[in-house]
Amino acid sequence: MQRRIQIKMAITAAQVKELREMSGAGMMDCKKALVATDGDMDKAMDYLRENGMAKAAKKAGRVAAEGLCEGIVSEDGKTAAVVEVNSETDFVAQNEKFKAYVDEVAQQALASSAKDLDAFMAEPWKFDASKTVEEALVAEIAVISENLKIRRFAKVEEPNGFVQSYTHAGGKIVVLVDVETDVINDAIREMAKNVAMQAAAMRPKYNTRAEVDQEYLAKEKEVLLAAAKNEKPNANEKILNGMVMGRINKELAEICLMDQVYVKAEDGKQSVSKYIAQVAKENNARVTVKGFVRYETGEGIEKKQENFAEEVAAQRKA
Repeated sequence: MQRRIQIKMAITAAQVKELREMSGAGMMDCKKALVATDGDMDKAMDYLRENGMAKAAKKAGRVAAEGLCEGIVSEDGKTAAVVEVNSETDFVAQNEKFKAYVDEVAQQALASSAKDLDAFMAEPWKFDASKTVEEALVAEIAVISENLKIRRFAKVEEPNGFVQSYTHAGGKIVVLVDVETDVINDAIREMAKNVAMQAAAMRPKYNTRAEVDQEYLAKEKEVLLAAAKNEKPNANEKILNGMVMGRINKELAEICLMDQVYVKAEDGKQSVSKYIAQVAKENNARVTVKGFVRYETGEGIEKKQENFAEEVAAQRKA
């Protein structure tokens, strides 16, 4: 009786490299896919996608604190969206496939009517209506072979003006600025970009003082008053209140965008609000910066501290 011998095709490093470049998946995952499909590149790509659910589940517990933010503005300039998509490593964040995916998520957000992240993830995927946004994310995890997370999104609409977008450090920080104005020209747009750059650099928490939580201010005044009494126990109430308000105003000037010192001010004193008023006057315009959104990649996420030497040793042992 003749024995049938099945000969498996040898997988070359060049094939693994080619599939890795096509898919963005990990080297070992690419090799496994090629072995399973006898070196057929198209079937190997399908294999990576088909195994998405299992891979996503395995990676869900990993910390994704790297990644990119992206801002996108509609053609008429009146609607904009910003998203943050996280990856585990900065290496993946710089991958062109990942960047293309983040761009797609931003386009999804621009077209979205979702009010929260859960609703957003349940929407049909703009680029393949047979999937939800969540399912498209799972498929991307299978291809890129890292835990990915759509962390947040925001949408800004300004019918009586425009929305200005500014991206810093290749997507590490993105700012959207809501500008209400009756004049839109190069000077007004330049002003809006400068304000967005200010927000990117100076990290304001609020647009104006009116947005600051009053309970927070009341508590802060209590603390500062106690500190002032300790510093000057013999001072009268007027002096103490003056010390407190001086310190409150200094703090508000740091955390409120309109109160911040404009970083490009020639005298080093002009506030952002006065800079906006100056540009508005020069252009015979009524201009109000109604608000801003500032996203910084990984902000507030506790990153895992990696020991590179231990990681390499563990891989060699494996």
